[in-house]
Parts: sequence; C-alpha cells; structure tokens
Amino acid sequence: MGSSAHEIQGHLKKYYMVFGALLVLTGVTVAVAEFHVSIGMAIVVALFVASIKGTLVACYFMHLMEEKSMLIWILALCALFFLMLLLVPMFTIGEQDAGLMERMRGLSPN
Repeated sequence: MGSSAHEIQGHLKKYYMVFGALLVLTGVTVAVAEFHVSIGMAIVVALFVASIKGTLVACYFMHLMEEKSMLIWILALCALFFLMLLLVPMFTIGEQDAGLMERMRGLSPN
C-alpha cells in the first residue's frame, strides 16, 4: 500500500473535481426551478441532472469505477430479472382472455 504523496494528491484532486461538479449541478437544478419553464421540462431537466449526480457519486465516492467486471454482471442480472418481470403479464394475457370468453359464452342466450 505504498501510496506516495503524489498519488494521494491526484486522488484528492479527482474528489475535489467531482465535488465541484456536484455543486455546479445542484446550482443548475436550483436555477431551473427559478426559471419559468413548463413543469414537464423542469422535471426532465431535474431528472437528467439527478441521474448525472447519482452516477458521479456512485462511480467516485462509492468506488464503483474499480469494480467494473462485478458491476457488469450485477447490472446484467438486474436487466434479466427486469425483462422477466415485464414479460410475465404478456404470458398471462391469453389466460385472461380465455377466461373472459368462457364467461361471455355463459351469458349468451343459447
């Protein structure tokens, strides 16, 4: 763990730059709230700025930049489960339609 003073200064400089970027992005969020823009546009800008700020915090302060291979596997697994959860209702639509058709046949005056 022989970190030299030069390496530590480099890390501190990186953290100060990220902190400065977070301050600027917070200022952008406040500025958008002060401008008279539509609610939809303000929400889009606020979500965009928040996602950038969240990414900066996760990558630099939570040290996720060094965990690339593990992070890719975790994100891929999350994406797989997300797609599975989106597809579950698609598979049950046919069952719901069949049940509805069965009930409709019972109501017909044959």
